[in-house]
Amino acid sequence: MSGAVPPSDKPHIPVLLRPLLAAVSPVSGVWLDGTFGAGGYTRGLLDAGADKVIGVDRDPLAFEMATDWAGEYGDRLVMQPGVFSRMDEYAQDLDGVVLDLGVSSMQLDQAERGFSFKKDGPLDMRMSQEGESAADLINAASEAQLADILFHFGEERASRRIAKAIVKARAEDPITTTLRLTGIIESCLPRPKPGQSHPATRSFQGLRIAVNAEYEELFQGLMAAERALKPGGQLAVVTFHSIEDRMVKRFFQSRAGKTGRANRYAPEIEQDQPQFTLKTRKAVGPDEQELQENPRARSAKLRVATRTEAPSGEIEARAIGMPQLGGRAR
Repeated sequence: MSGAVPPSDKPHIPVLLRPLLAAVSPVSGVWLDGTFGAGGYTRGLLDAGADKVIGVDRDPLAFEMATDWAGEYGDRLVMQPGVFSRMDEYAQDLDGVVLDLGVSSMQLDQAERGFSFKKDGPLDMRMSQEGESAADLINAASEAQLADILFHFGEERASRRIAKAIVKARAEDPITTTLRLTGIIESCLPRPKPGQSHPATRSFQGLRIAVNAEYEELFQGLMAAERALKPGGQLAVVTFHSIEDRMVKRFFQSRAGKTGRANRYAPEIEQDQPQFTLKTRKAVGPDEQELQENPRARSAKLRVATRTEAPSGEIEARAIGMPQLGGRAR
């Protein structure tokens, strides 16, 4: 893919930016935005008082699209190509880290990126534009592997039926476009009722997560943030579906030393030397004003925690509810 792609006519609205800034206020020092995207959180942090923000993204297009405004911030903005799971290699002693796990609208809006089930394009879905594409996965994985991906990553209950239909269809001709895959999925499911999501929503989500190893990236990114933040540094994460939110919630609980209760009446057990303290015991969602401004914020949840002086450590992916495929984490 060459050259910058014009942005969508619709302005990008960063989700839960107001409550996020309120939760981490006052903003100062050096922050890392691990999901730079269209730059909404980075600009919000810089405008709120951050001395510097390191914007990380694996999609080259993100930085191309920032060229018309990045100069306003001079050396306060550093654009770092890469993945947020390696953030501790890019910076240390950070005052804050922000992760917005939603798929960027600039990716969804471009048919040639292959994320959309509503626009015809090559079945790609690679955020970094490198490596195995969704078409490679769809045409090479076994029926059982496809069913696992759709069920565990996409939470699609009809995963086996859809996987069987995919294998049958690809035997006739390789599946290489988004709308052909959409049609196969639609043939396996009833027509949606008014207000229900598109039948291909969950399957496309599962494939996108598999192609980009998103759950592994999130798990490793949370651990990298623990290593990169200085004592008193803040970690703010915005999720958009239940599996991501569960992973973030359990990570924060575990690293804050909250191991739950033996039963509902017993006191919560606290461990020694927690790596974080919780700033938001419950997830923060959008208010009515934000829902009117940005309907896609409806499923968004914000969680924030503060780094302690305890040394960083290790945790297993299973401990935070990361989905497993074939008996191991993907």
